[in-house]
Amino acid sequence: MVVRGIRNRILLAAMLPVSLVALFLVAAFLFIGMGGTEEAHEQHLRSFARQLAASSEYGLFSGNVDHLQGLAHAAMQEPMLRSVVIVNPSGGIMASAGQVGYKMPAQLSAQEVLVHDGERGTVLLLQPIVLGQLALHDLFEQGATAGAAPTPVLGHVLLELSNEKFQIKQQQLLLLGLLLGLAGMLLGGLLAVRLGQRVIGPVARVSRLIERIGQGEFGARAEMRAQDPLRDLQQALNRMAESLESGRDEMERRIAQATQELREKKEEAELATRAKSRFLAAASHDLRQPTHALGLFVTRLGQLTHDAYAIELIANMDHAVQAMRDLLDALLDISRLDAGAVPVHLQAFAIDDVFGQLRTELTLVAANKGLLLRIRCCKAWVLSDPVQLHRILLNLLSNAIRYTNEGTVLLSCRVKEGGRRAWIEVWDTGIGIAPEHQESIFKEFYQVDNLARERSKGLGLGLNIVQRTAQLLGHSLQLCSRPGQGSRFRIEVPLTVPGDVVDRRGPMRKDSPDDLAGLVVQVIEDDALARAGLANLLQSWGVRVAEAPSLALALEQVQKGLRPDLIISDYRLPGQENGIESVQRLRQAAAKEIPACLISGNTDPDLMQAAKEAGLTLMHKPVRPAKLRSLMGRLAQRV
Repeated sequence: MVVRGIRNRILLAAMLPVSLVALFLVAAFLFIGMGGTEEAHEQHLRSFARQLAASSEYGLFSGNVDHLQGLAHAAMQEPMLRSVVIVNPSGGIMASAGQVGYKMPAQLSAQEVLVHDGERGTVLLLQPIVLGQLALHDLFEQGATAGAAPTPVLGHVLLELSNEKFQIKQQQLLLLGLLLGLAGMLLGGLLAVRLGQRVIGPVARVSRLIERIGQGEFGARAEMRAQDPLRDLQQALNRMAESLESGRDEMERRIAQATQELREKKEEAELATRAKSRFLAAASHDLRQPTHALGLFVTRLGQLTHDAYAIELIANMDHAVQAMRDLLDALLDISRLDAGAVPVHLQAFAIDDVFGQLRTELTLVAANKGLLLRIRCCKAWVLSDPVQLHRILLNLLSNAIRYTNEGTVLLSCRVKEGGRRAWIEVWDTGIGIAPEHQESIFKEFYQVDNLARERSKGLGLGLNIVQRTAQLLGHSLQLCSRPGQGSRFRIEVPLTVPGDVVDRRGPMRKDSPDDLAGLVVQVIEDDALARAGLANLLQSWGVRVAEAPSLALALEQVQKGLRPDLIISDYRLPGQENGIESVQRLRQAAAKEIPACLISGNTDPDLMQAAKEAGLTLMHKPVRPAKLRSLMGRLAQRV
């Protein structure tokens, strides 16, 4: 495309002056030729008329009409003549020939007159006929002709000529001029093409070479030719291509080396990550086991009678255990979000149901800190996951209460224009967040002004969980905050039409019975401390507990007549056994679909998926007693 454009430009540059010169020469030729032809035509006409007038002098002088008529007919041999008329001095016609198509002039001039008739396309020439005189005096006599009498006019010759043939000659001349012009332009074009080829050829080769180099073909080289006008440029392009090829080879070598190093480092990082994951998984499981047992023992210990000092110690122990649970639960939430193992159940529900639950949970917490918690009622129905949305708002309100020393914490829902979406907003009059920290607070373990990692200021995971959960639900999260004035978190959720009331369990609703007395529960746990702590806690609720450290002993208990109402099993059991298989085996042995749940310190997403496919609820250690009791109450309803 570039070469074609260059060729066109060069040909245009060569043809333009040639065409202008050819047009100028043709115009000059036609102008001169037309003028010369017309002048020659008039001169020929005048000469012919004078000859005819001279020949008619004798006939007019002698009155010989036959002689004049013969002259008139002889004159008609002239191709362009239409008519010939010879008249006497008074205008009487003495002889004529041809077709006279004009009116005889009233007065005849003694001078030669040429009249053009544009309408008829003719020319009328009036030529006087004068009497010739012979001077008889001495030629050397001075002043002999000074007083000579004027020459008498014997008559006139009127010649009418047609311009048709003259115009044909002009057209032929014009055509000849155009042919000469075209021939000149053609010759000039051939010369321009010939000349352009000598210029375009090297330019085209250079253009193609540059195009190949531009496409990455650095091995391309220009063919050097003798007497090439662009030889120096082509040599420079060859040197440039050699440099680019050398640079490319060096770059490819370095890239290959860097890629190999990155691959090795990536493999090292993956090995380290897998090792870290195995370590964290093992450490998490091993840490959750004693924490789980400790929590159960502390809960059971708090149910006994103690003096004031012992009660204070037990409360401090419970706070410490609660802190460990919060940290492990937050880490579990992060790992589940990373693994994409958080289930999402979008449904239509009244947002006021969630607001009512949050009012019940947090009003007393805010009041204990001297804050006013305002939750505005809203009749809107939204499309979201009520459980996950509750967790988001609970985190935001808890943070607002934690970082607000005085004033108000507000939860509201506003319908946007158009009625398709709503804004759920959490306002506070707390310390606010500086602009430079507003992006970082959503990172894991990031806290403003908490370098000492004080437990009372949280873990730095809440907002990270809020952001990830909002993204999981497809809800946008916005922050607006000013230091010293407070903050506003806004979540945008879609609105929907009201529907049937949905039965929401877990954090949305507490409908399980508190009385578990008389319930027979089979506990399968290989860890002695965890098994003892869980058994003591269940027994304090009036539950009859059958303990088994393995599946074999649990099956033996069933074979001896045990008919449990509920099975609580650890997932990891001795040998190759696991909780899912144990529950299935016990159900087969009892010939009954016994309600069951799993407890595990393993946070592997594959385990969560396996439990879900088996239809079992999985609770991660350390288990909160209240949560365990609520789950047992729901499972007991199936008995």
